[in-house]
Amino acid sequence: MSDPAAASPLIFPETVFNAPGSHLSAFLNSSGINYTLVGDDSTFLQGLAVAAGWLLSGDVDGCLVVGAEEMDWPVVEAMRLFTRASIQAAGAGALYLRREPASSAVELLSVTDAFPFSSRLGKSQAAIAMRAQLPPGSSLELLVLGTQGLASDDAHELEAWAEWTGGRIAPKRILGAAFAASAAWQCVYACDALVRGESELCNVSVVGATQQAIGARFFKKR
Repeated sequence: MSDPAAASPLIFPETVFNAPGSHLSAFLNSSGINYTLVGDDSTFLQGLAVAAGWLLSGDVDGCLVVGAEEMDWPVVEAMRLFTRASIQAAGAGALYLRREPASSAVELLSVTDAFPFSSRLGKSQAAIAMRAQLPPGSSLELLVLGTQGLASDDAHELEAWAEWTGGRIAPKRILGAAFAASAAWQCVYACDALVRGESELCNVSVVGATQQAIGARFFKKR
């Protein structure tokens, strides 16, 4: 093609990050806005924060937040360079947020600030800063972690939650690491656990692979 700028994302979807989101929006017959956030595991929770902001400002009445990951051999090989025991997974998860308080049995109470990793704020410090923005919790609450059963990778997040006294679960230990999709699975599990009555409050913790730490808190309505 003589002019690369004229290339259609339908032909070269990998060149346009928002193309999959646009295709999904068209499949759902949605005429609303759609955005794609690119990043590590933490991106799904940032998407929840963006959706909550739109809802609070009245820009939308509802917002579907999707986290997805395709299996890609270069990513698998790259992961093995850092932790050979890490297993990449693929898939997707989604939550639908609405403004109406009575539209669901579960409510998103809060999303913490995002704490990017840097020379001034390492992974452990970012995880601890994220943890500090969530309530202490109790033995009756549930914690959904982003750990995968690998000591070197999990240490930062486990250190931040060392004093947690409630129940805890880490879906990644069974499903594998699927980046943003993994965080989506964590949130879906948290909401499902609340609906099933396992707990009335649930924290979700995500310490991303490369970018930042962020958390969220869900509540079961009475």
